[in-house]
Amino acid sequence: MIASGAPNAERVRIVFAGVRNAGKSSLMNRLFQRDVSIVSPEPGTTTDPVSRPIELGRLGPALVVDTAGLDDSGELGRLRVERSRAALEVADIRVLVTPADRPPAPAELELAGRIAAGSGPLLVALTFDDRERDPRKDAWLSALGAQAIVPADNTTGRGAAELRESLMALSDRVRPEPGILENLVVEDELVLLVTPIDLAAPKGRLIMPQVEAIREVLDRDCAALVVKERELARFYPLLRERPSLVVTDSQAFSKVAADIPEDQRLTSFSILLARKKGDIRAYLAGVEAIETLPENAKILVIESCSHHRQAEDLGTVKIPRLFRQLVPKAASFSFSREMPGVEALREYSLVITCGNCMRTRREVLSQLERLGEAGVPVTNYGVFLAWANGLLPRAVELFPELAELRMAR
Repeated sequence: MIASGAPNAERVRIVFAGVRNAGKSSLMNRLFQRDVSIVSPEPGTTTDPVSRPIELGRLGPALVVDTAGLDDSGELGRLRVERSRAALEVADIRVLVTPADRPPAPAELELAGRIAAGSGPLLVALTFDDRERDPRKDAWLSALGAQAIVPADNTTGRGAAELRESLMALSDRVRPEPGILENLVVEDELVLLVTPIDLAAPKGRLIMPQVEAIREVLDRDCAALVVKERELARFYPLLRERPSLVVTDSQAFSKVAADIPEDQRLTSFSILLARKKGDIRAYLAGVEAIETLPENAKILVIESCSHHRQAEDLGTVKIPRLFRQLVPKAASFSFSREMPGVEALREYSLVITCGNCMRTRREVLSQLERLGEAGVPVTNYGVFLAWANGLLPRAVELFPELAELRMAR
């Protein structure tokens, strides 16, 4: 049942939400058929969201998230509730866990409003179904518009199998993320992947975008040739067939562009991720905004994963240095692992994000909405480096949705 291969960012995100002691953790344990969440009669046992991977048949690899009670109290409780709400905002499937024997709690009524305003399918798990049903709960649930209501008894485990089946039945309601090479290659084509192996590369393995690209090339019945940037000039002329696409690490843009013909389609792993996870047009608009930045602009660089930063770290060292070399205006840089709230964002003139390979598309689009609300332009590492190396629009004009760039070039 447990799947360990798919990265969490590629899994369908299923979020359990409800008030304290609604039986969320017990239900999660029953779903997994083992103890994955701590269960206690003490209210507030689950403090932070607890995530566990699972394989759910035709729904595929999923990530089930157990959240803190939405009626938690006190200052610490308020922070827990905020995290629970944040998890719900980026859920692909929401599971409202509510006790059958109690009337709707105020926090549940407030949650219903959020669910109605959100997107994605909703399931209801009606726990404590061995007890007498409160008629007010039935009336409330009938108005929620849930795809299914599953009665559950966490003591005996009754309802866990039905919940699993109900989740799998939503496979056609969950929109998968697009592939990293979506609409870019067709069967039998050759894709050349340029993957530098330097001090920043993880020992003994490739980074996630590179692995994802290789796998998708194979899934699309194409061939992948993988070389380092130093070997590209030697091997490219030896190819009997011209590659349909060359994909490089963004930091090698300049060298790779110099070693291949100008009309060879070229992009980067980071740009492919920017398109897959977010909105490539927003990142291009962010680059355009660089020319109109005010003097002494404050720029926020966000690196979402927690890798060890090297002396020549891309986000904290190379990008600020490139910016200062190319932009004749004073600017200060701040660095973060998380996207701040709307009010905190308003103090910045530009945000530059990483490829977001550790986040889901829903999470990234939610962040872009927050930036739009704050009125702050945003770009991506790969798009910024393409701009810095004079490779725009070349590095993005291959995308069908940006065909106008190719015509204007």
